[in-house]
Amino acid sequence: MTYAASEETVEDAAASGRYEFARANIVNGSELSRLFETFRPQAVMHLAAESHVDRSIDGPGVFIQTNVVGTYSLLEAARKYWLTLDKADRAAFRFHHISTDEVFGALEPNDPPFTETTPYDPRSPYSASKASSDHLVRAWYHTYGLPTFVTNTTNNYGIWHFPEKLIPLITINAIEGKDLPVYGDGKNVRDWLFVEDHAEALVKAVETGVPGETYAIGARQPRTNLQVVETICNVLDELVPDPAGPRSRLIRFVTDRPGHDFRYEIDPSHAEKALDWKAKHTFETGIRRTVQWYLDNRDWWEGIRARRYTGNRLGSTVE
Repeated sequence: MTYAASEETVEDAAASGRYEFARANIVNGSELSRLFETFRPQAVMHLAAESHVDRSIDGPGVFIQTNVVGTYSLLEAARKYWLTLDKADRAAFRFHHISTDEVFGALEPNDPPFTETTPYDPRSPYSASKASSDHLVRAWYHTYGLPTFVTNTTNNYGIWHFPEKLIPLITINAIEGKDLPVYGDGKNVRDWLFVEDHAEALVKAVETGVPGETYAIGARQPRTNLQVVETICNVLDELVPDPAGPRSRLIRFVTDRPGHDFRYEIDPSHAEKALDWKAKHTFETGIRRTVQWYLDNRDWWEGIRARRYTGNRLGSTVE
């Protein structure tokens, strides 16, 4: 329930009768242990993380607390609970840690994509904190036998995406006719995965994932940042034409982010085979669904703009 959390995202689930929300601090081990005793889970899917690179540049401390200390606290609470289970339940238990491809560092234009065996080389406070958490998860498997595994994924996008990230920021600015900021020359490359495709992969993973394993999840859809922005402009121009002209006129190249990694891309071959999964959305179909959703849900993001995040840039200077 940080600045980026929106209770509206779970309204449908909350009404289903199969959902229960408990508010607790991920760094508070006693609170976590109480939750394990209350809910008696068969699996943990650990998605709680600070994730915005620009914010990690401005304020790395919270990233260390949530991503590193929080992961440690959750692992320890899970381990103590797991030891109380009978033999069958202990064997079936899973701790699924969801991570990022940014832990692998940066790729040059002709480098092969990341795989599960790519050496770690994090470059930002965010990716360093996630790399630390990945190492902790694997250590608890090898040292204590806790049945953990890790999934690393590419850049996600889609509905309910907090407006500080590239795709929702550009979409909302373009809807409002504001400048569309692009870092540097716009040639930095990211591998994009529609959020619903990732969610399906995560469910497959928690159901069939093997302890000690790693699964690199991606959609094989790399695009430069400039291509992403231009695609959003083209879709909006088609759906809601702007009398002032094509929205590409709003693109502005701005000073690059400090330490901006050039390229991320995943080869998901192992995950596709092991999890019997493959991304269903192309980048173009995913972007179209995303843009249409932001057009249909102005009340949600206008409320965020008014109260929590105005669209201002973060992480632009290092003192």
